[in-house]
Parts: sequence; structure tokens; C-alpha cells
Amino acid sequence: MQNKRVLVAGATGYLGSCILKELKNRGYWVRVLIRREQQREKVIEADEVFVGEITEIDTLQGITDSIDWVFSTVGITRQKDGLTYMDVDYQGNINLLNQALHTGVERFLYVSSLNGDKLKSLKIFQAKEGFVDQLKASGIDYRVIRPNGFFSDMLDFLNMARKGRVYLFGKGDKKLNPIAGEDLAKVCVDKMLGEESESNVGGPDVFSQYEIAELALQALGKRGEIVCLPDFIRVLIIKVLRLFTSSKVYGPFEFFLTAMANDNVAPSYGEQHLKHFFNTKA
Repeated sequence: MQNKRVLVAGATGYLGSCILKELKNRGYWVRVLIRREQQREKVIEADEVFVGEITEIDTLQGITDSIDWVFSTVGITRQKDGLTYMDVDYQGNINLLNQALHTGVERFLYVSSLNGDKLKSLKIFQAKEGFVDQLKASGIDYRVIRPNGFFSDMLDFLNMARKGRVYLFGKGDKKLNPIAGEDLAKVCVDKMLGEESESNVGGPDVFSQYEIAELALQALGKRGEIVCLPDFIRVLIIKVLRLFTSSKVYGPFEFFLTAMANDNVAPSYGEQHLKHFFNTKA
């Protein structure tokens, strides 16, 4: 058994649940933070469950008592409960960091997103990378992981393919190497054990967006159409959303549509392949 006591915040989410499983597979003692008692069934692997709301400081007292390492994947992609990115991705993680500093936590790992440090103009990264700046300034031994898109994010391609038509912007030639949550969880634990403070992480295979669309159609056995829309439509959608909706609405779309306009290739890790993931989901 490993002698480190670990806290996972965000353990009911996609990546957080994978990190919890990976830590338990390696023999670590793990406490998890959940928001509601009803979520206990999602974290049955945990040794201890702490119920608290990360945006409410008073509910977090004692969350890091006797903890050596903190893993935080806390963040919102589909905003609910009237909360904003700054409420959760920034201030929520600040609340957790302050608890960690108060109780002398040895190391704190936070998961942002690939190129987040270069896209601070976007609402989501004003919050995520704003927290990263505070984490670095805090004096704690930190790890920042910036992963590429998850396999689960690629389901948008598969869902469009089910309808027989996949829409892309420009030529569909922008490249990315998405990664499976299980593979990323292994990387997170390895990086916590290592010395590198910041890491960009992608999966083993690099694709163009067009190639991912083809993979999705192949997985479904469809001869559907791949439609490449002029890039000005992508830009126009972002502008219209910013003009007529709140950040709660346009934030996720702003992130997704901006990412689609750039290459997003990170150092390769992992063993799972997107083709197999699509075939399984199909």
C-alpha cells in the first residue's frame, strides 16, 4: 500500500472518476469531495467521502486534514445553478487551495486544458488559468496538467455521424490528438510522482478533424457526408453568441469553436485508440 493520503476533488466527473480508480488501483488511500449525499454511489471506491460545496468556504472546513496530495479536476463545462466559471473554476479551486495551504498539503495537482495559458481571452480560461497563476504564486509544490480533448468530447463527431452528416469549419485540416480518460488519469498520477511542474498531454494518435469525422462514419458503417463550412461562419457564430447570450451560454461554445480553428497537438501518452473507442460506442 502507498503511504500518501490523497484528496480527489471533482471525483464524480469524467476525469476525476478515472483518477480515483487509478489511485485505488495503485494502493493509495483516497478521500473524495462530493456535493450531495446522493452522489456517494458514484464514488464507492473511495476510502472516505467528504460532503461539501466547493464554492462555499464554510462547508470545506477539514477537507484537507491529514491529506498529502490534492488532485483537482473541478470545473464546469455546462454551467448550472447560476454559477459561473469564476465561481467554480477559479474561486472554488482557490477555496480548496487555501484549505490545502492551511493544513500543510505537500503537493497540489490541477487540470486545466491544452493551450489554456495562451487563450486567456476566453471566459473559461480567464478562470482556469487565473487559478493556475494563484497556484504558482502560493508557494505550494504544484503540478499543472493541460490535456488535449478527451475521447468523450469526440462523441460530438459520432453524434453528427449518426445523422448522416458531419459539419466542420474551414478545410477540416486542423490536427489534434485526443486522449482517453483512463490514460490521462495514469499520466496525472505519474506526474504527481515526478518532478515536472507543468505538462501538456495528448493521446497516442494525431488526426485531422476530417479524419476524425471519417472514423466516426466508419464506426457506424455509414456513407454519410462531411461538410466543410466556410470559417467565417464559425467566427460569426461566436460573435452572435457573445452579443445575444450570457457567458453561461456562450462560454462552452466559445471554447469549442475557438479550439476548432487551431492545431491542438500535445506530447503523446497512453495506449487507447480513438478508433476502438468509436467502434465501442457505435
